[in-house]
Amino acid sequence: MAAALLRRYLESDEARRDWRVLSAGLWAEDEEPASAGAVMAMAERGIDLTGHRSRRLTRQMVEEADLILGMTPHHVEAMQQAFPEHAHRIHLLAAMAGESHGIADPYGLSPATYRATANELERLIRAGYKRIIALAEGTEKEQG
Repeated sequence: MAAALLRRYLESDEARRDWRVLSAGLWAEDEEPASAGAVMAMAERGIDLTGHRSRRLTRQMVEEADLILGMTPHHVEAMQQAFPEHAHRIHLLAAMAGESHGIADPYGLSPATYRATANELERLIRAGYKRIIALAEGTEKEQG
């Protein structure tokens, strides 16, 4: 959901429409469809996730990324430990908005939980958009 929401922001940003946003998980199984709850929550926002397929994060993805945003402090720490040479590009999504909390995975929970998660993701992306752009473009000093 976070990737789809960020992609929508970028599509409305003339200078950054061509940016590529990928979604990958540390422990994800490859080629799994988005959960029904995620599809529903995004459909309510006019975003179609029916074609989404999961993928596991790979070294190549990390090496090619300008910025990697994790959903929880644990995810960020695990990625920084797995890819220490790229740790300076791995950040917590909430940190983009000056916050330090994680976003819990709503997988298997109620539709209301998916909606609340989508709302929180959208709020963080909106609030942190300028910092996301600055870090991805290298115009803000990166912090490990």
